[in-house]
Amino acid sequence: MRWQGQDVGATDAAALPGMERLSGFVRSVTTPEFAGVTFHEVMSKSALNRVPSSSAMPFDWTVNPYRGCSHACSYCFARGTHEYLDLDAGHDFDSQVVVKVNVADVLRHELSRGTWGREPVALGTNTDPYQRAEGRYRLMPGIIDALAESGTPFSILTKGTLLRRDLPQLVDAASHVPVSLAMSIAIFDDTLQHSVEPGTPSTAARLQTVRAATDAGFAVTVFLMPILPHLTDSIRMLDDALARIRAAGAVRVVFGALHLRPGAKGWFLQWLGQQHPELVSSYRGLYPGVAAYAPKGYRAWLGKRVRPLLRAHGLDGRLEDDQPRRAVTGPVVTTSLAAPRGAASPRRVDAAADRLF
Repeated sequence: MRWQGQDVGATDAAALPGMERLSGFVRSVTTPEFAGVTFHEVMSKSALNRVPSSSAMPFDWTVNPYRGCSHACSYCFARGTHEYLDLDAGHDFDSQVVVKVNVADVLRHELSRGTWGREPVALGTNTDPYQRAEGRYRLMPGIIDALAESGTPFSILTKGTLLRRDLPQLVDAASHVPVSLAMSIAIFDDTLQHSVEPGTPSTAARLQTVRAATDAGFAVTVFLMPILPHLTDSIRMLDDALARIRAAGAVRVVFGALHLRPGAKGWFLQWLGQQHPELVSSYRGLYPGVAAYAPKGYRAWLGKRVRPLLRAHGLDGRLEDDQPRRAVTGPVVTTSLAAPRGAASPRRVDAAADRLF
């Protein structure tokens, strides 16, 4: 085990570029159980992040206990954020994870302010709060307690099966505030999933987590995205995915085509060139130049393909493009809900959840 920069505010000459200047930097840690990953522990000054009013996101506040993510999804839209630390959006994003070790305490202080309006808070909108690092640092239990005790509604979107550890706590939280849970499952072919998302739990394990959350009383949403053109958009693959999602107990699906934002685009195309070189020209046609989104025509085609399958499997759902947009003049005024035992039915719960997820 390697320990660096023991003192808060110390400058570590051996740190990676950018890390020696990171505010509140405590130390960098490597351990055999997380081979290839370095955790950079920091003392954060704030926990609540205000989403810019110009953003299309249907929520105003987020909490991100980690920067970087060992899930290593080649398409991850958050990759570009690592470049602010003078780290690269490729391997460094996967292996150099910033951990806000005091985030729960800071959040509790911020939520106690008289000015806090108890607006919904979203977790998992940037990097995953239940990535592997959470098994070591256990930041989420403190975050959940702080939100629930302050009367703040919240949502969690994750690919991590560590969510199951906190289900009893989340059930208790949902008896006090609205809580929404969503699982991201993009790929249902095991070989492809391991290639594109090498650090994530298996699809089967994530579906088991959906079932566990459903059995705990939550109306779970599955994010079937990104759908990869020419790789996961066939009727056969989509039908299989939706059948397995329904069997796991989820009640609704949000689906959408691949985004290739700056930072992620080059990394994903590099993967594509190695694994599916025959598709590189097609992808460059779909995402020319700096374009981050698939063409509107493709997205509309995808919607027409998926909606009948949703109906066939008895799932509620929507295309990502159809997500509710917040007014730029104010915050979201409705919240997502989850259903603890004895609460509203999943269908009623899900209709309310649509306003946040």
